[in-house]
Amino acid sequence: MAFSWMFMFGLLGNVISCLVCLAPLPTFCAIYKKKTSEGFQSIPYVLALFSAMLWLFYAIFQKDCTLLITINSFTFVMEIIYIVMYLIYATRKDKIITLKLLLLFNVFGFGLISILTLSLTHGQKRVTVLGWINMVFSLSVFAAPLCILRKVIKTKSVEFMPFYLSFFLTLSAVMWFFFGYLKRDPFIAIPNILGFIFGLVQMILYVIYRNSPKKIVVETDPQLQQLSEHVVDVAKLSVTTYSDLNDVVPRLNCNATEVVVETEKEPSKQDVAVYVSVTV
Repeated sequence: MAFSWMFMFGLLGNVISCLVCLAPLPTFCAIYKKKTSEGFQSIPYVLALFSAMLWLFYAIFQKDCTLLITINSFTFVMEIIYIVMYLIYATRKDKIITLKLLLLFNVFGFGLISILTLSLTHGQKRVTVLGWINMVFSLSVFAAPLCILRKVIKTKSVEFMPFYLSFFLTLSAVMWFFFGYLKRDPFIAIPNILGFIFGLVQMILYVIYRNSPKKIVVETDPQLQQLSEHVVDVAKLSVTTYSDLNDVVPRLNCNATEVVVETEKEPSKQDVAVYVSVTV
């Protein structure tokens, strides 16, 4: 009975994880149509490929891990397709960054892990070492959404946190947790506990902030701060006569490229409150 439940959770985990893996397809369809990577980063796909490689390497030496092999084989193929498409349409700078990441993680990183584990460990010890490596990497990946959660709270906007993606990631974590639990494999079960918690937090934040007006957070830029010293925006300069309006701009002591004047009354010889917006 335990084996049938384990198989069911593993099968559901495969289906849901496949849907999650296919989520970037609309993005890459847009990249293909526009013939440009549009500033998208490649690191999520490089890390997903690295994760699939690590889990495949682990599953080779662990017993009864056919379902783990199937999903990570599918992920491996899809991430290769995504990365190849990215390299075709990315800018030269992004291509160089992507190739460096591939060399760092997928060539040198995976190669070093493979050489050390194959040469220094044997049998169950090898499985344990690979399990710890996978668990630590999975925990770090699951912790990555912390920056997204911070951005959601700061901006009060769920623009960068799609609900359905968070929902399916959480559901996937539940399936793989029970698969690992029933299989008595802590290296599969434990990371998915954290995945479930973070997924649940994301959905709670989505419910809280989904109808909130977006709060725009302006980052301080030293250059912009320096420029702002020369910009006067809708400043009430004085109460003067319309005939003396020509004297307003010289008082600003700057070279104005655009002057927009608003008055509280119709232009006349009477005293009016003058508002001037100056862009320099």
